[in-house]
Amino acid sequence: MSLVLPFPVFDPVAISLGPIAIRWYALAYIAGIMLGWYYARRLVSAPSLWGSRPHPDLRDIDDLVTWATLGIVAGGRLGFVLIYNPAYYLSHPLDALKVWEGGMSFHGGLIGVLVAGLLFARSRKIAGLALFDILCTIVPVGLLFGRIANFINGELWGRPSDVAWAMVFPGAGPEPRHPSQLYQAAMEGALLLLVLGIAVRLGALRRPGLACGLFGAGYGLARIVGENFRMPDAQLGFFFGGLTMGMLLSVPMVLIGAILIVRAMQRPAL
Repeated sequence: MSLVLPFPVFDPVAISLGPIAIRWYALAYIAGIMLGWYYARRLVSAPSLWGSRPHPDLRDIDDLVTWATLGIVAGGRLGFVLIYNPAYYLSHPLDALKVWEGGMSFHGGLIGVLVAGLLFARSRKIAGLALFDILCTIVPVGLLFGRIANFINGELWGRPSDVAWAMVFPGAGPEPRHPSQLYQAAMEGALLLLVLGIAVRLGALRRPGLACGLFGAGYGLARIVGENFRMPDAQLGFFFGGLTMGMLLSVPMVLIGAILIVRAMQRPAL
């Protein structure tokens, strides 16, 4: 008989001040955004990483935080509503505003950040690709904390398993399951952050689009691998050949990322 680890049940409210309740889920996103902001400031403050390539300055990064945060929240929530559960939210439209209850789509958040970044770059008349290379380098920070938030919320659990570290998640039935949120935090967050950090040190920011390509291909591959351990959303289930929505949405990211990598490496470093 395999060992089954008990799920560490968390109080979803981290801090309660009278009628004001701050949830761990919100704190995880705030931590990801703040640490990503700090990392971005470090990147633009190191001229040696950029060579002769023009790039945003500290003031641009400070102002970008608000734009990117709005893109993450609006895009992530809208993506979840439209892609993962449109029927429910069509019947309960006001529930779409309850972001604090969880339910965010990474791919929707990515589109939201892309739109916010394009608008910001245009308003400041700065190079959009340089801005996105920075964003792609720091996104794994947010992914790491976001997946940890999924684990704390006991949501997006894994498939049934008999591995020694399998857990019984509240609301997921009696079967022990993969803690797939932690797998994804490790691959999409920590590992991808490490890979991009090494690439930056080796001169990735001196090649326009390389960081974006590495992130797109890296995230797409990590997500596809992670989806093999994660249960698909109940309202969507599996598609043909056992594919999931997360896999299907990640394939274009791998292809576009590969194209960006090839094009960036064909040009001389700046």
